[in-house]
This record gives sequence, structure tokens and C-alpha cells, in this order.
Amino acid sequence: MLQVTAADFKTHCLQYMNDANQKHQTIIITKRGKPVAKLVPYEEEPPELFGRMQDTGAINGDIMAPLDVDWDAYHE
Repeated sequence: MLQVTAADFKTHCLQYMNDANQKHQTIIITKRGKPVAKLVPYEEEPPELFGRMQDTGAINGDIMAPLDVDWDAYHE
């Protein structure tokens, strides 16, 4: 973890952004010796599983109507 002053960060902002991205380095920005911000490398968030298949299915016909097929499971 690298610690830099706000003035130094302002001067070398693009270089610090490149370092964070390429070296996977976290940079703490300080003002008057106290941390005020943290620059971290960007990471893609995994897609959420809930709702992932939304709008991919289709209903064909009436799903509430009884079937025209006799089942043998009810007969002994």
C-alpha cells in the first residue's frame, strides 16, 4: 500500500491510476498527514445469480387448463 499527499496525487494522478491498475496497488491519499481517500484497482463484480434467467422463458398455451391425458398413477 502506497501513501501519497494530496498535492503529490494532484500532480501525478494519471501515473497513480496506472499503478493501481497495472500493479494492483492500493494508494492512500492524505491531507495534512491524515488519510482522506483510497484509490483501489477496479474489479469486475460477478453477475448476480438471482434473476439471471429473467425474460428467457415463454409460456405457450393455457397453463391452468387440465390435461387431456389420463394418468395411470391414479389407478391401481
